[in-house]
Amino acid sequence: MILYYGELYMDKVLIKAYAKINLTLDVLRRLENGYHELEMIMQSVGLCDYVEVEKNNSGSVRMFSNSSKVPLGIENTAYKAADGLMQKYGLKNGVDIRIEKHIPVAAGLAGGSADAAAVIKAMRDMFMPSEPIENFLDFASSIGKDVPFCLKNGTAFAFGLGDKLLYIKDCPDFYVVIAKPDIDVSTGEVYKALKIDEISLRPDTKAMIKAIELSDKKAVSEKVLNVLETVTAVKYPVICRIKEFMVKNGALASAMSGSGPSVFGLFENENDARQVCERIKQEFGITEVYSTQTVNPRD
Repeated sequence: MILYYGELYMDKVLIKAYAKINLTLDVLRRLENGYHELEMIMQSVGLCDYVEVEKNNSGSVRMFSNSSKVPLGIENTAYKAADGLMQKYGLKNGVDIRIEKHIPVAAGLAGGSADAAAVIKAMRDMFMPSEPIENFLDFASSIGKDVPFCLKNGTAFAFGLGDKLLYIKDCPDFYVVIAKPDIDVSTGEVYKALKIDEISLRPDTKAMIKAIELSDKKAVSEKVLNVLETVTAVKYPVICRIKEFMVKNGALASAMSGSGPSVFGLFENENDARQVCERIKQEFGITEVYSTQTVNPRD
């Protein structure tokens, strides 16, 4: 959802920046450049940040947030996106970026990438509204490999480094519980520790795509799998305990998202999802637990 303020040339834009989960995540091989070849089914969920971008006359990027966990300088992907666009297109105006944070930080949910994508959308709308959003995909990839997906959202088969996207039929609707344990996980360290040759169980990506195309909730649920759990969930057993708790309490499927540590569960019933959300808070003593649902926004 995009809200505009101003006349024909917008001075301020407010955008919902949606989190993502990985219905599947497979690592095919380690490349010579240190990156990894991936195959994933990525899905947007309703949990979102609110990102407001406003023109300023300073010629620079200024950042503000309601969360102390959000860096306000060049280490923030949203800042990098704004600064990069200013340089790439020779923009004279600066921008103020205000992030109302709801997506947990460093959680495997692409919160930073979603914020960066929101900034790209906002600056496109303010400074070059006739430019198709597809023209920003390469730039988005240079900011972060999840940013291209967050530009368009929805349901997609991601491959290559995770930034090549094939949009497929919308995933059937699920209610989703997301729980982020109080753990800090380094994505780089997870991939470094992954023993690709020892992975015995891999997701069937083609079968997942077929299940989604048929809107078969049961088949979708049966195909949920993330190979990075062989690293993160082994190191932090609470991830497995949360998964088991979700399934025992009505989840059709549960898995870790991205490199973790967030765990999601897919539910058919909203009331079940809300109840499990509250039970997880009590059972595991964690506060970052959310009840949401799959979404396929058309920004």
